[in-house]
Amino acid sequence: MSITVIYGSRGCEMVRTVLAHRRFEKTIDPSMSFGIKPNLVLAKPSHSGATTDPAVVEGIITFLKDHGCHNIAIMEGSWLGDSTARAFRICGYEELARRYQVELIDLKKDNTVTVSAGGLRLEICRSPLAVDCLINVPVLKAHCQTRLTCALKNLKGCIPDREKRRYHALGLHRPIAALSRALPQHLVVVDGIIGDLTFEEGGTPVHMHRVIVGNDPVAVDSYCASLLGLAPGDVPYISLAEELGVGCTQCEVTELNEGSQSKFSPSTTADALRLHFTEKEACSACVGSLMHALYRLRQAGSTPPSGIFIGQGFRGQEGSGIGIGSCTRGFTHHVPGCPPSAKAILDAFAEILPPIV
Repeated sequence: MSITVIYGSRGCEMVRTVLAHRRFEKTIDPSMSFGIKPNLVLAKPSHSGATTDPAVVEGIITFLKDHGCHNIAIMEGSWLGDSTARAFRICGYEELARRYQVELIDLKKDNTVTVSAGGLRLEICRSPLAVDCLINVPVLKAHCQTRLTCALKNLKGCIPDREKRRYHALGLHRPIAALSRALPQHLVVVDGIIGDLTFEEGGTPVHMHRVIVGNDPVAVDSYCASLLGLAPGDVPYISLAEELGVGCTQCEVTELNEGSQSKFSPSTTADALRLHFTEKEACSACVGSLMHALYRLRQAGSTPPSGIFIGQGFRGQEGSGIGIGSCTRGFTHHVPGCPPSAKAILDAFAEILPPIV
């Protein structure tokens, strides 16, 4: 398996150059249907480091259309508590779809099918399973729970919200690996132009100036993990996916031009913030809100309160601490919401913490 890397900041031209170099046109024909799966985890523009640059997707669309392929859809399901339709609009995909006459599919509204893979029964949205060619377009980012989110984890947007909750109850890594076995991705185009090495929902963007393309999502994730100073074993779903036969962690890398080949150091901020709370089967959206609230609290010079609990694993339990999210309503102090916003969490902290003198 081979991976191709190109450096720069003009996503559309970069993608077209890489696809031409890889002779992608030889693998497609006009009769095929194509699904493009970006990362629109929430409604934030790509310069935040959270979402896929629409220019990267534009490069894919124009390349396909130049080779007679017109049955193209952009499909996504944003994370729990956020609106895919709003993300399509805010992130520039409504305008992109209108310009190139491609369909937008909100996978939160899609029908589902149940399949077996990796010893698990998985519920998957029907549309990404139905296309002839699924093109995965993740953002290279750190993640507060799995350390990396890229090709393999980006498929989580292809499952319904109820299944996303279950993945967290299952510990994320095993179901993510199984999903990659059940839902084949035929091409991976990683937006490494701007990412975030602290939070998966952006806010601390890092300019990495590269696009990474490959056919093997395990190889792509292994390479992208190495850019963050991580080994495949540091991100368990990569090794688990390899064991399931999804791909191989070893690959050849071709660089088409000169650029910064340096690795990036993920921020230790997320690791430090995690020390302030106890998590049990928590969803990423809920953890993300809490992380941002703790980050803002630290910026303000205040120490977070002690005894913070978050996650589905605390459902039905009672405690004397602070419960974050609907699953922790039995705690003395409770911030409602699924997920609660960072502001709601900060407001709750303000009622508990003494004022800063």
